[in-house]
Amino acid sequence: MPVSKKPVLKSSSLEKVYELRSYESATEKLYLNKVDMFNAGGEITLFEQLGFNAVFYGMVLAGSKMPNLMYMTSFENMDVRNSHWKTFSASPEWKNLSTMPQYQKNVSKSEIILMRSTVYSDL
Repeated sequence: MPVSKKPVLKSSSLEKVYELRSYESATEKLYLNKVDMFNAGGEITLFEQLGFNAVFYGMVLAGSKMPNLMYMTSFENMDVRNSHWKTFSASPEWKNLSTMPQYQKNVSKSEIILMRSTVYSDL
C-alpha cells in the first residue's frame, strides 16, 4: 500500500479504535513469505471485503524489530472491532489460508497496539 488512506469513520473521536499490528519474522525469507500471504494469498483482500478500514500496510525499514510487516486498521468502536475479528477468524477464506502448508510458521512474534483518536487528529 504505497500511500496511507484516511478511514471513513462516522463515530466520535472518543469511540474510534485504531489497531496497529506488527508481525516479526525470524528470517528475511519467512518475512517475504508473510508478505506474500498478505498480498497474493489474499489476506488484504479479505480485510477489504470485511470492511477493516485499512490505514496502511507496510514494511518496517529500520529498527530493532526486523524483518517486520506492520499495518493499521480502524473501526467505529471496540465492539465493531471485536465483531470484525470474530468474522475474520471464522471466515472460510482465513481458515483455508492460515492452514496452507506454505504459510506456516512465518511469524516469530506478533504485537497488537490498540489506540484511540484524539479530537485534533487528522484520522
